[in-house]
Amino acid sequence: MDLVNSMLNWVVPPASMVMMACAWPALCFISACEWLYSTYHEENMEDKVVIITGASSGIGEQIAYEYARRGANLVLVARRETRLRGISENARRTGAKHVMIIAADVVKEDDCRRFLNETINFHGRVDHLVNTVSLGHTFYLEEVTDTSVFPHLLDINFWGNVYPTFVALPYLYQSNGRVIVNASVENWLPLPRMSLYAAAKAALINFYETLRFEARDEVGITIATHGWIGSEVSGGKFMLEEGAEMQWKEEREVHVSGGPVEKFARLIVSGACKGDPYVKFPSWYDIFIVYRVFAPRILNWTFRLLLSPNGTRRTSLVGTGRPYVAERPLLEGASPRKFATGGPLTFSPISPPHLLKQE
Repeated sequence: MDLVNSMLNWVVPPASMVMMACAWPALCFISACEWLYSTYHEENMEDKVVIITGASSGIGEQIAYEYARRGANLVLVARRETRLRGISENARRTGAKHVMIIAADVVKEDDCRRFLNETINFHGRVDHLVNTVSLGHTFYLEEVTDTSVFPHLLDINFWGNVYPTFVALPYLYQSNGRVIVNASVENWLPLPRMSLYAAAKAALINFYETLRFEARDEVGITIATHGWIGSEVSGGKFMLEEGAEMQWKEEREVHVSGGPVEKFARLIVSGACKGDPYVKFPSWYDIFIVYRVFAPRILNWTFRLLLSPNGTRRTSLVGTGRPYVAERPLLEGASPRKFATGGPLTFSPISPPHLLKQE
């Protein structure tokens, strides 16, 4: 058996590349036909019911406005009800038929069942479930002084997407609806200081890829991945939320703005309405998959040169007790952010873990 595997290791990769090269024109033609079909058969969201978790700001907020322009009925879910009120008014002015706001924590199954039941009791159906919850970090594992940050990162990035999907799935089967998940390129292209974030996103992608096979064509799944999209934190804080048992305000609750975030939101909603299985922004990141499979050393050397030009290690933002040093721009959107340079950055003295506060 070892001899057979050794032979296949040499034969299968080059043979597969030759087959793919030969099939590439046909695959491009099929993709073009699918694109034309989906463009002219885009789902009409007029009066449809859309639940958006993590809708209090960032990508979730912009997605709400995109669905509002299509005349959908919106159910906006986040922990900050006061923030949702302003967004609901904006969504109504943008074109939403009806907007319901529900304060809930998506890492709690009971909260998820509650906002689902309220939606069904009022509208009687769910057509799209959009999961945008996410929390990033920028620490090296060895720098962590308080491991209580670990379960919170995994809870928000993984279970905060799984629980809403789990409770909504029976109703999505009834409406032949769709689940949309906001992921990140780090799920397959891990970068330094994002170990737990990358692990959670990889688990999330594998969960939804498996669910896609289980649901077959009865429930659609659109996985959106982004890379550098260039937003900035504006007037937000990383802090312990009062009464939340050591949970942070998620990055979805930090105000972000800018063309790239709005463009990504438009792509997500458009792709979901067209029935696209994937939405990628920007799409050229896919080329790194080839390098990761066939030339991983070149990929590693490239990222070492790009990310550590001086060969020095900078400290992290969350979960450590060390002082903060100015950072390079990082991956954006729902992942770790590029912080504005308008003022000093300090750690909150509220309680451990030491969380970043912008003043």
